[in-house]
Amino acid sequence: MMSPLDRAAGVPQTLKPVRRSRRRPHAAKELRYGLLFASPVLAGYLLFVLVPIATSIYLSFTNYSVGMVPEWIGIGNYKTLFTGADPFFYPAVKATFYYVFASVPLGIIISFFAAVLLNQKIVGRAFFRGIFYLPVIIPLAASSMVWMWLLQPDFGIVNYMLEQLHLPTSQWLGDTGSVVPTLILFSFWTLGNTIVIFLAGLQGIPSQLYEAIEIDGGNRLHKLFYITIPMTSSIIFFNTVIAFINGFQAFVQPSVMTQGGPNNKSLFYVLYLFNEGFKSSRMGSASAISVLLFLVIALFTALIFFFSKSLVYYEGKGEQR
Repeated sequence: MMSPLDRAAGVPQTLKPVRRSRRRPHAAKELRYGLLFASPVLAGYLLFVLVPIATSIYLSFTNYSVGMVPEWIGIGNYKTLFTGADPFFYPAVKATFYYVFASVPLGIIISFFAAVLLNQKIVGRAFFRGIFYLPVIIPLAASSMVWMWLLQPDFGIVNYMLEQLHLPTSQWLGDTGSVVPTLILFSFWTLGNTIVIFLAGLQGIPSQLYEAIEIDGGNRLHKLFYITIPMTSSIIFFNTVIAFINGFQAFVQPSVMTQGGPNNKSLFYVLYLFNEGFKSSRMGSASAISVLLFLVIALFTALIFFFSKSLVYYEGKGEQR
């Protein structure tokens, strides 16, 4: 310890050695226990996600059927697909893109405005909310069967009602020109989940914002475009991503209602993948088809994320990202 004379003379003070902060003795123990409790989830993810993905990528470069040894053929499966040697690949791609790019935007718009209506103070609001969500709890295969009967061209109730109203009838699922539009219309039957998510977002908008725009003389359109849509843009973004992913993976509807017909016009991509792998037993080709599907979904998801940076508003950030 320095004396007052030493401090007055400017003698430098001897610095005490800095002790390094030691790790808490129980931190390593916590880490081990954390890994132990998380190990079932990590093992399941490794076993049921990463391993199948890696296996599919490997099999996509082989000629493989169940019960035989995979034979390495390089990019042979991809070459067969892109050169048109497989006559079903491009019709499946065309039908799927037609379905996705028509059903997703329309579904988002319909869901959003249905949620806006269900958010209003109307008589029987809880009843109408339940009605809109009810189709979601019905198995999709069962709904598909019911609608297939309703849309039957000869004795279906939909054509019968159109005849009674003196309106033109349709072949619906039986015509090459109307089968995909019919499946698009049917996709609106299961918008309950999307509507509920929009409804939750709408209920989170502060009422003071609407009151402020009313004071400034704003009308309903001003409220919609300057408050409702910006404040729910993150919800719109989320629902759009999920809708695109689900749209590319549509399987139950065409499988139950059309089996890909007529003339392969409703042969959606996942149904084509199923036929290739489980009906034709060409697992190598089916793996290549699944890898391409994964890449397409990843690409469109990345594009949506990229273009959303200047369009999506996050309230916590106070700005657009």
